[in-house]
Amino acid sequence: MTALTDPFALEFVQRAMLGGTLVAILCAVAGTWVVVRGMAFLGEALAHGMLPGVALATVLGLPVLLGAAASAVAMSLGIGALRRRAKLSYDTSIGLLFVGMLALGVIVISHAGSFATDATAILFGDILAIGVDDLVVLAIAVVIGVGAAALAHRSLVALAVDERVARVLGLAPRLAQTVLVGLVTLAVVASYQAVGSLLVVGLLVAPAVAARQWTTRLGSTMVLAAVIGTAAVAVGLVVSWHAATAAGATIAATAIAAAGLSWAVRGVIVAMRRRTASLVLSSA
Repeated sequence: MTALTDPFALEFVQRAMLGGTLVAILCAVAGTWVVVRGMAFLGEALAHGMLPGVALATVLGLPVLLGAAASAVAMSLGIGALRRRAKLSYDTSIGLLFVGMLALGVIVISHAGSFATDATAILFGDILAIGVDDLVVLAIAVVIGVGAAALAHRSLVALAVDERVARVLGLAPRLAQTVLVGLVTLAVVASYQAVGSLLVVGLLVAPAVAARQWTTRLGSTMVLAAVIGTAAVAVGLVVSWHAATAAGATIAATAIAAAGLSWAVRGVIVAMRRRTASLVLSSA
């Protein structure tokens, strides 16, 4: 057990674990809705949409989280504007802004003359550098995210089932969609410090995908996704410690591996049940 517990004797690893756990909880709540609604591309786009704001904040010496939030919000508003005024499809709007914001971020970083170092930090994060202030911000984000999801639960469920039905029932589907986009934005921005903009979608989607194999109720999916995400953080930190790999990337890879393993195990169990049922019927 020493090899597993040694890394957590250090304070910065303990902070990384706590921060990663908070990120896992927030991403579990938002990620469940992302999986149910098929909005993984939006999460990816928002993650890249943060890049210009993060880059500009880094260059100007401003709070990075503030730049990330401003850029992600601008991205969300831009997607809505293109859908309403240019009458573009949802995917097309996201795709245009996705590439545009990513290119703009790279231009800002490269113009500053420190492309390699800054781009690495922005794209892949540094969970081991999480401080007390970051933990406070993450804790506040979790409270806001969980609270918003709880208050809008009925509207979000109705939106997931049928937008027309939600409108007839007076459950404000447009407001629910706005809350959902805001929830995803909050999760992406808050998770940026831990795994970076490039890998955040892995932690947002993978634990929810893994949990969805074993649950039918949304609440149960969120809880199990939080557990899987937290386990991915712990395993990722231990593996990165002993293998000398990037912590954020290792955590994201562990979460994706958990989703693959969950899918494979579920498939084996279903196949065994079908085989057993077939044998019972043939022997009857």
